[in-house]
Amino acid sequence: MSTSATPATTSPATRSWRERYRQAVMPTFGTPARVLVRGRGAHVWDADGVEYTDLLAGIAVNCLGHAHPALVAAVSEQMSTLGHVSNLFTTPGQIRLAEELARIVYPGSGPDQTTVFLANSGTEANEAAFKIARRHGGAARPRVLALQGAFHGRTMGALALTHKAAYREPFEPLPAGVEFLPAGDVGALEAALGPDVAALVVEPIQGEAGVRELPEGYLRAAREATARSGALLVVDEVQTGMGRTGAWMAHHLLAPGVTPDVVTLAKGLGGGFPVGAVVAHGQAARLLGPGQHGTTFGGNPVACAAALAVIDTLEHDGLLARAARLGRSWAGQLAALEGVAEVRGRGLLLGVGLEERVGPAGEVAEELAGRGFIVNAPRPDTLRLAPPLILPEADAQAFTAVLGRVLGERVGAASGGPG
Repeated sequence: MSTSATPATTSPATRSWRERYRQAVMPTFGTPARVLVRGRGAHVWDADGVEYTDLLAGIAVNCLGHAHPALVAAVSEQMSTLGHVSNLFTTPGQIRLAEELARIVYPGSGPDQTTVFLANSGTEANEAAFKIARRHGGAARPRVLALQGAFHGRTMGALALTHKAAYREPFEPLPAGVEFLPAGDVGALEAALGPDVAALVVEPIQGEAGVRELPEGYLRAAREATARSGALLVVDEVQTGMGRTGAWMAHHLLAPGVTPDVVTLAKGLGGGFPVGAVVAHGQAARLLGPGQHGTTFGGNPVACAAALAVIDTLEHDGLLARAARLGRSWAGQLAALEGVAEVRGRGLLLGVGLEERVGPAGEVAEELAGRGFIVNAPRPDTLRLAPPLILPEADAQAFTAVLGRVLGERVGAASGGPG
């Protein structure tokens, strides 16, 4: 039986797990505030039996929530049949997944226009996209453009495309040739593009920058400018794809009809099972040949079964339209709260921008966890919401009420009033 959420648990059991974590796990993530042991739907429980509404979903990963019957059945059945074969062979599931990804990423494209490389994560997908850009450019096109505020992963190639200095500097020198442009500045993009640019890499909505959508018209202008210069347009949909924004891909919403050369996917693609993908179109679909890239686990039968179950469930349960509908109404309710400066994003990827008087977003996130809601703070002034697409509307409304109370108390304390 679960109990109501409380401030960060300090029971003997939790303290023991934390100490064992500290001794056994590399300290790349700091000390975890809570030890989660199970989940169902949009809820998770910690080692002390405390229940939380999960509004982060593993950072936009668990799109079907926890322990979804379709995903559990698909993974269990596949593992009982064929778990791994290596890429010396293929499987029907691998081929079907590639076909499905071509269909949903490039709707209406003809046969043989699109190919897919299956990986295990978003950073691996972006690493492969970087290699596609290098194959396209060669020595004649040594420059790759990315945007300020971008996050594309932490392997050396993906890290070279990531803007934040704190992530980059400890590991320099990184792969050379990457330049960062102001996000959304068409003039800066056109000035930077030339015959020596291999690719432009963008996120339609920059999640780690605080859920910031590229301005209207930017993606279309980017497609036109890269096409003129002969550069590839690479769209990173790792966080924004797979229905998260209310469409299969965020660029389908922000720039209807625009066709990128390469799209990268992960996170929600496997619904919690590790899987990533690079989906390439046109000339870019044939740039990597035999022996030029590879992976041991990418495209394994279990990952493919998970991804196919996710696609089928999203489609047949109408979860894209549901994400769009719930996201619109929820964003309006959140924006009306005292202490909220603005709400950004699409569908069920929302950034709640806080007024300065509220204080650090990280403190607010911890207060919310103490009251039973898991969110995170990608920026000091922003809470990120990326819940399962099956989130009950009642849970969204409950969070809005609790956030309103937390912000009201903090505003009151800042003004010296009762809150």
